[in-house]
Amino acid sequence: MLAILFLCGYGLVILYSASSYNGEVRFGDPAWYLKKQFFAMALGLAAMAAVSSIDYHVLKKLAGPAYLLSLALSGAVLLFGDAYNGSRRWLSIGPLSFQPSEYAKPAVILLLASVAGGKTRSSGQKGRDGRIPGSYRSRGLTATVFLAILPIVALVGKNNLSTAVIILGIAMLMIFVSNPNYLPFLWMILAGVGFLAAFLSIESYRLERLEIWRHPELYEKGYQTMQGLYAIGSGGLFGLGLGNGLQKLGFVPEAQNDMIFSVICEELGLFGAVILILLFLLLLWRFMVIATHAPDLFGSLIAAGIMGHIAIQVILNIAVVTNTIPNTGITLPFVSYGGTSMLFLLSEMGLALSVSRGAREAHTLAL
Repeated sequence: MLAILFLCGYGLVILYSASSYNGEVRFGDPAWYLKKQFFAMALGLAAMAAVSSIDYHVLKKLAGPAYLLSLALSGAVLLFGDAYNGSRRWLSIGPLSFQPSEYAKPAVILLLASVAGGKTRSSGQKGRDGRIPGSYRSRGLTATVFLAILPIVALVGKNNLSTAVIILGIAMLMIFVSNPNYLPFLWMILAGVGFLAAFLSIESYRLERLEIWRHPELYEKGYQTMQGLYAIGSGGLFGLGLGNGLQKLGFVPEAQNDMIFSVICEELGLFGAVILILLFLLLLWRFMVIATHAPDLFGSLIAAGIMGHIAIQVILNIAVVTNTIPNTGITLPFVSYGGTSMLFLLSEMGLALSVSRGAREAHTLAL
């Protein structure tokens, strides 16, 4: 809880610094982005409190319907969605708009935890021969998981390749946790590579990103990457000071979104970036502890899936900003601007807290 609250507070401070210029220029209010993010965060914290008070076992029955709803919403985006910056990712319902791809991540985590939890056996259970049956052994587990996530990956990946990659990464991690054999995990890696190759070849602009990644200074579309690197390089060890960054003043496009880590590096330097990374590591460590002490496999896989989601998204965002991998739209959890992302991220945190509460209650009963 403390790690989550620290990350939320850190994110609000950095977001205001990164977005005040764009807010003033576009809307005449330097706190415009901050107000919207704060409102989404308040809703998210309320959702986190509500979800954390629910017995997570109840959600196992809702995993299938929740996943079907994510398929319906993702399909609706392709048909009726709103396009921004050339990508159709938003769905408007009356005055409200949101990204169904953000909802798809927790829906997939619940579905895979339910599927893997039902298909595998706990390492503490013994077979008729008295031996532990290859803890979590399941012949068709990998195929079942792959077939389960293939529709949502295809729908989301049509306009949002980065989210599709995150979903595939979550699935691979959950397979790795639920099955001690390495062969199914390797098959998932090969399938993921094949999926990426197919999606990269379908759209020419995706292949162009590989060339921009290699030589961003030679392409007009490499402008954002170059400006982000300038921001990182000018920050030094302790940065220029909070609010004193220059690249956010119209040089780094949409500095409050995907490239906000470059603003952190410029204003707070390596010190501020390391503090943020340590906060994420603390959060991931707590997820691992929750997964280890969960009273059942279903709870363990939920915590492991959430851990994988946060870890993959943080790693990919920082890798994009530092030009370690080709540029793609991935936000930094709890820090980047985005109401839908904040709402569902905090709902996931409530789910992890529910598993943690279940572990404490099981420990108390055992005593």
